[in-house]
Amino acid sequence: MSKLFKQTAYLIADIDSFLDNISKAGLLFGLALREYLEGENERFHARIDEIAELESDSDVLRREIRHKLYSKMLIPESRGDVLNVLENIDNVIDTTKKVVFQIDIERPSISEDLKKDFQELVMTSQNALDFTVKAARAFFRDSEIINDYVHKVYFYEHEADKIEELIKRKVFSSEELTTLAERMHIRDFATYVASLSDESQAVCERVSVAAVKRSL
Repeated sequence: MSKLFKQTAYLIADIDSFLDNISKAGLLFGLALREYLEGENERFHARIDEIAELESDSDVLRREIRHKLYSKMLIPESRGDVLNVLENIDNVIDTTKKVVFQIDIERPSISEDLKKDFQELVMTSQNALDFTVKAARAFFRDSEIINDYVHKVYFYEHEADKIEELIKRKVFSSEELTTLAERMHIRDFATYVASLSDESQAVCERVSVAAVKRSL
């Protein structure tokens, strides 16, 4: 096996590990928020720690990948596109960390009649992230199927928007919530959770553009 082939194989392994971290962060995000909604605070805080550790590990991996791309002169014809994809998808794991940290700080109180809607919003945002990771993997392995995943990300982002709007309408028409501050607090919670699907869609668009540029 040639030295260059070995180095490229190591690079691909690093990229796979990086994308594995993004995928795992999405799973932990879903678990963390469902546990928060169920009042399982100890487990929720454990998930926060796991997401923070994954985010830190991903930053290290991303820097190592960038270093290998330039110092070893690997895949020079698409180096910029590879870095662009990795740096953009890194925003997704950053968003999972920001959301769980913000919720831990603000500690919104969610009534029983809203929990099912929030759980659905969490699952939908998580699905958007999952298909974004799949689109990124396809960029490196089979760019012809990227659009299949992009369409799914758009679908879930649109669904998340609808659920977010439903929650906000319920919040501002609720008779149980008596102050504007309470309503705005829960509204913001919905916005935080839905932001993961928004970021996933933005990243997926950049992956799709990078794939088109590479094919020209």
